[in-house]
Amino acid sequence: MEITGSVGRTDGTRRWWALLGFGAAVFVAAAVGGLGVQGTSAEYASLEQPSWAPPSWLFGPVWTVLYAMIAVAGWLVWRRVGFGPAVWAWVTQLVLNAIWTPLFFGAGRYGLAFAEILLMWLAIAVTVVLFRRISRPAALLMLPYWAWVTFASALNFAIWQLNS
Repeated sequence: MEITGSVGRTDGTRRWWALLGFGAAVFVAAAVGGLGVQGTSAEYASLEQPSWAPPSWLFGPVWTVLYAMIAVAGWLVWRRVGFGPAVWAWVTQLVLNAIWTPLFFGAGRYGLAFAEILLMWLAIAVTVVLFRRISRPAALLMLPYWAWVTFASALNFAIWQLNS
């Protein structure tokens, strides 16, 4: 009986460490994005933007919430199936997420960033479909992110068109 209790505690501890791992992966993606934005606020403010562009202060709070949801979603799926196709789709969309910000802000490559964000949008779609088969809550946690990336794609396209 004591052995089972000990194993249960170990499994529980392992789950929480895994959640921290998913959080760390998302943090790295966010940090890459943060580095890509450093020193670019004046440049971004000088771009011609559509009338529906949100104020730049909104991006930080929105991404903070979305990144937390992305981490929990990945963790929920991992708890059910481990590292399978669904979690690898999650990793793929996260890598694409990390790449977009340096392309758009750091390099000012708005057209290339638009092509890349379309790939990210598709990777999120695949992730949502795969997550839905495993964990409905995980899939639901990814939907606000997918919606925001849809909006960000339209904004990226508009900025590209207005500034080329």
